[in-house]
Formats: sequence, structure tokens, C-alpha cells
Amino acid sequence: MKTRLYTNILIALLIGIFAAACSSSSKDKATQLAELKIKQTEIAAEIRKLEAEVAKENPTASKARTKEVGVSEVKPGKFDYFIQTQGSIEAIDNIMVSSKGAGVISQVFSREGDVVTKGQTLAQIDNSLLGRNVDELKASIDLATTVYNRQKNLWDQKIGTEVQYLQAKNSKEGLEKRLATLHEQIDQFRIKSPINGSVDEVDVKIGQNVGPGMPAFRVVSFDKLKMKANVSEAYVISIKKGDKVKLSFPDIKKEFEAPVTFVGKTINQLSRTFPVEVALPSYVDLRPNMSGVLKVIFKTVPDAITVPVNIVQDVNSQKIVYTAEVDGDKQVARRKVVEVAGVYGNVAQVSGLKAGDKIITVGYQGLNDGELIKF
Repeated sequence: MKTRLYTNILIALLIGIFAAACSSSSKDKATQLAELKIKQTEIAAEIRKLEAEVAKENPTASKARTKEVGVSEVKPGKFDYFIQTQGSIEAIDNIMVSSKGAGVISQVFSREGDVVTKGQTLAQIDNSLLGRNVDELKASIDLATTVYNRQKNLWDQKIGTEVQYLQAKNSKEGLEKRLATLHEQIDQFRIKSPINGSVDEVDVKIGQNVGPGMPAFRVVSFDKLKMKANVSEAYVISIKKGDKVKLSFPDIKKEFEAPVTFVGKTINQLSRTFPVEVALPSYVDLRPNMSGVLKVIFKTVPDAITVPVNIVQDVNSQKIVYTAEVDGDKQVARRKVVEVAGVYGNVAQVSGLKAGDKIITVGYQGLNDGELIKF
């Protein structure tokens, strides 16, 4: 009897809604929507009331309609807002070394893979002509020094003129300065490493002509590495120097945390991105040009209410989740309208729930508000 009554009420209510909708065609859509929502609430209340009565009359049938679900209690926790992108490693000190002087390579002292120190000679350019000039100049300096010493002794004894003494002194000092300049010129014929590092490329051979600006060696320091990535301009005001970054390198199965050390101010016109750099910790397996994943955390909410993003359903332009609540001696599903503040990874930060709520995470598909559940 109750079941038939239940059916008749539903039919009558649906006919009433349909008639109201038809008769109010002249009304604006907002008014119609409000009226239909009120009727929907009334129908839902009638359904819950009749279901309770049916459950009392026929407990077995009610139990058969109970749906098994899985639930999880809502607990406030830390929620990170982040940007995830790919980047590659670059050496901060990655220098292409060239010669200061022009000439022919006479010796090559370093090969690929050699570890070198700052100032170490990597190759020698032929400087035999300058070497002969040094020998000639040294002989001239020896003579000038002898003349100067004798002239000084005479001047100390008040013999001779002051001009003779000054000329001898000037000649000696001038030759010494020329020798110092010649040594500097000779030094320019040595190709030296400007940093401590490893020789990565050798682009010269014995007998090859080289000149200033021509690439000769590439020296890389592995002690100073950085991760560089390009980020969409949509986040240009979100990312700041010092933000925490989680770095992941799948190839070597390593993860690190480091701060953002540089944020570019210029937007690339083609890609609409800006550069971000992160200084890397020293680690033996990190190599220039190695790719990795950056997760730049630009905001952290310490006590956010979060739910798995997959349980948030879009119904009638509303975001809803289902929670498990006690109704008398039964467990029922309740529809909760939530607002999504952000989705990062597989988690969404929402409002509309509170700590302790039991959200339905398994079996939420096809649930109705007030439906009997068990877990």
C-alpha cells in the first residue's frame, strides 16, 4: 500500500512540475529555476520520508537497496600550490677557452676528460722568436746593469756628472720594463684554463693556426650546476626568488630540494614563457644537459581541507561530493556542494566541508542524496 502511495505521489508531483513549467513559460528563466529547485527539495524530502516508512515495513527490501561504499575522514593538512615543468641542467662555469695571441700550436698538454686547475697551461703556441728576443734583451740588461753600477760608484765618489748617472739608471730600468712586457707577450702564447674543472672539448691540434676568439678548449666545472626551465607567463607574478623547488631526475632516480635562484623578467615572444633557474647541490651523477622535473611551490596553505580530485562531480553546474552521515540508526549519503580553490596533482583544495566529515571515496558514482549506504 505504501509503495503504491509512494508511486502516486511521485507521479502527481512530476505532473505538477511539468504543468508549472508549461504554465510559466512567460516567466524569466531565473524565476523558473528557483521554483523548480524548491519543488526538487520538496520531492527529495517526500522521498526520504517514504523510504523511511518503507524501510520500517520491509527491512529486508531496504537492506537490499543499501549500497556499499568506501569513506575517508576529512583532515586539515598542508596543501602546496605548485607549477610543474621540465628543465635541463647547465654548468654555471662552462667556458670556451681561446688564445690571446696568434700563431701555430706547438704543443697540446690536455685532452678530453683531463681535470685541470685555474691557470694551468692547456696548449702552447710557437713563441720561439720572442724567446730569442728575451735572450738578446737579457744580454743588454746585463751590460746596462754593469754600466749603471760603475756610474753609481763614480757618482757616490763625486766623480762624473749627475746626467751620466741618470742616463745609466734610465737605460737599465727601461730594459727591465721591456723584458717584463716581453714576458707578458710570451704568456699570451700559452692557452690557460680560467677555472678549476674538466676539459670537455679540445678543438686544436699541433701545427694548427689559431688566433684570438677562435675556440680552442671547453672547460666545465661540475662543482657549480644549475637547473634551467621555462615557465608560462601565466605564473609571472606567482614565482619569486627563494621559492622552494622539488627536483626529480628519473634517469638517476634522485630527488632534491633547492630554492629558486633566478627569475627572468623578460617574456619570450614566441613561447610566451620566462626563464627560472635553480642552483643544484653538488652530486657526482649530475651532468650538464641532463633533463629533470621541477615542481616550483609558490604557495602553501597549512590547514587546507582537501579531497581526491576524482570524487568531485560536476552536476548542474555545481561541484559536489558525497559524505556519509548518520540518520537515526542508518547511514545515508548526503550531497555536499563545494567550491574548488585549486587542483594540484591529484588533490583539490575545497570549501564547504569541515574536519571530521566522512567523504565517500569509493562507490560515489550514481549515488543519490539520502540513499542508504554501508561501509
